[in-house]
Amino acid sequence: MRRQGQPLRHFDFIMTQPTRTELQAFFDQHGIRDVECIFPDVSGYPRGKLMPASSFAAGSELRIAQAIPMQCVTGDYSYDPIFPDADPDVRLVPDYATLKLAPWSSVPRAFAIHDCMELDGTPCVFSARSLLETVVARYTAQGLTPVVAPEIEFYLTAPCVDPDIPLSAPLARNGRAEAGQSAFSMNMLNELAPFWDDFRTALDGLGIQADTWIHEVGTSQYEINLMHGDPLAVADQAFLFKYVAKEIAIRHGLNAVFMAKPIAGASGSSMHLHQSVVDAAGRNIFSDETGAPTAAFGHFIGGLQTYGPDLMLVFAPFVNSYRRFIAGTQAPINLEWGYDNRTAGLRIPKSGPAARRVENRIAGADANPYLAIAASLAAGLAGIDEKLEASQPLQEGANAYAQSHGLERSFLPAHARLFRSTSARRLLGDAFVTGYCAVKELEFQSYLHEISAWERRFLLPQV
Repeated sequence: MRRQGQPLRHFDFIMTQPTRTELQAFFDQHGIRDVECIFPDVSGYPRGKLMPASSFAAGSELRIAQAIPMQCVTGDYSYDPIFPDADPDVRLVPDYATLKLAPWSSVPRAFAIHDCMELDGTPCVFSARSLLETVVARYTAQGLTPVVAPEIEFYLTAPCVDPDIPLSAPLARNGRAEAGQSAFSMNMLNELAPFWDDFRTALDGLGIQADTWIHEVGTSQYEINLMHGDPLAVADQAFLFKYVAKEIAIRHGLNAVFMAKPIAGASGSSMHLHQSVVDAAGRNIFSDETGAPTAAFGHFIGGLQTYGPDLMLVFAPFVNSYRRFIAGTQAPINLEWGYDNRTAGLRIPKSGPAARRVENRIAGADANPYLAIAASLAAGLAGIDEKLEASQPLQEGANAYAQSHGLERSFLPAHARLFRSTSARRLLGDAFVTGYCAVKELEFQSYLHEISAWERRFLLPQV
């Protein structure tokens, strides 16, 4: 019996668009009444519309307001001039390669990831998925193919019924909540086995290939590494990974938390990005025929070092994101690079020449995977094109935390740097950067209206 989430048929949806008859036959076979027509917004959150399966099979046009891809996490919209007052429509166009059964639904339901397209057929410049496609196209134009693999960390916590109360570890099979640090513990990984069994089944059905599963340093914190592949396909998988994790967690009375720093005093959660580039023959351009590093390898690192600081707000998009960057916690504070060195923002894992790659350790788990991958790849390619030189690598055993803090340390400076950066506007698009910064400004203003526990704890009795 086919499990929910498995591909629809044996014919190739990537190469050919399925016919109305083929789609309707599948929907009838599985009793599917509705299709989730989803896309990632600026925060990587799934938005969209629910469409009758019969209308989806018939190819009915689906539209949504242009501002929705740039909706704030608060639900607000920017009134920045970049968004027309008329708030025109964009079309939602399905990527049939993503059409699958939804493992999070209690009834048979399909979903498909959509692209946001202007009515004239051009990609919406505010669409995170379209931006990544644009960056990948720059590589394609040069006969190159980027390869990406993300490592995603997150916490499983007890339900958060009151936002004023800190998150806590859930009760496990032994009837107790986990206490202390249990890095790489198999016992603690098994304590929430019902969730993991259900989650793994859902990922298998969606075709999301996970390399390794581990218990991380934090209490009830975990890391799952996704297999390397095409950047857009990998970003789609990371997007769906977070969606299904949250839904399956709720099913088991848990919260799947992807905040960069969800618990004070505990480890932050990252989304490390492993990146390499292959040519038309499938050869890794970071290694030459002798197995030695190439000039392109150094230039790619140089691009990340040159442009990465301006793109910090993409890798760390929220006020909470900057709580993660603490020296000595394996969260980087600069873009130094070194071989097998986890103190550096850019780590080069030990590997054979064919697998030589750059691990960008800056992005948090809260980053939009489409935007984080797009920004990292855009910076790397600019380094190759402009032949930018990398700094000298850290000496073996050196500590990057002993170097200067080369990244913005809080939200406002990162916001200002991105907004005024001509380089970021060239790499990501002028309209996108303006719109993105407008969204982040609104979110920050909402944050300023909150009175924190710190203020009540110390100011209330003493001022």
